[in-house]
Amino acid sequence: MFDRLISLIGRENVDKISKTNIAIVGIGGVGGFTLEALVRCGIKNITIFDGDIIDISNLNRQIITKWDNIGKSKVSEAIKRCKLVNPDVNIIGFEEKIQEDNVNKLDGFDYVIDACDDINAKVIMIKYCTGNNIKIVCALGTGKRLSPEGVVISRLDKTSNDALAKSLRQRLRKENITLKIPVVYNSNIALNNDKTISSSIFSPGVAGLYLAYFVINDIINKK
Repeated sequence: MFDRLISLIGRENVDKISKTNIAIVGIGGVGGFTLEALVRCGIKNITIFDGDIIDISNLNRQIITKWDNIGKSKVSEAIKRCKLVNPDVNIIGFEEKIQEDNVNKLDGFDYVIDACDDINAKVIMIKYCTGNNIKIVCALGTGKRLSPEGVVISRLDKTSNDALAKSLRQRLRKENITLKIPVVYNSNIALNNDKTISSSIFSPGVAGLYLAYFVINDIINKK
């Protein structure tokens, strides 16, 4: 199934990709697209974390969501979808959120992809990964923006127009944790300041693909 990818980046790089071990935390609007892209790019060893169930409000933007799986576990439905794409994928799922008492489950991964919307979990993961030499890339603000044209790969200390990034920087500074963390976010100004996080498929979908691209590109460009 990877003939066209092999012709694009070479068999050696596809082999590197297949041997990489990745964790994705959050399988929603952003993380679902990340997972989909990684499976279709040949990542075979994936562990996913998400404690939520699929809600009807997810239908407008989450790739794993359908009418017939509303109310079901995001993790279990994501695993089913991945197996339909590539039956050989080795995917493990945990129906839980990352917290202080389980963050050590991130041990041993080559990459951790933070696609969750919980700032406490983000701080915990960044602190743990940077302290244990685990590469981490984080999704930040994608809601309240319609256009995906502002979605960029950047660094936490270089973001703008993102309230989540600002709060995360403040938290990390208090704990003397580096801000030189790769991130994906939408740099456009939010369309509203409502407490409800309004969203469409465009911004989180593109952000999810960018997260996957960041990891794949990093793997094939390792020296």
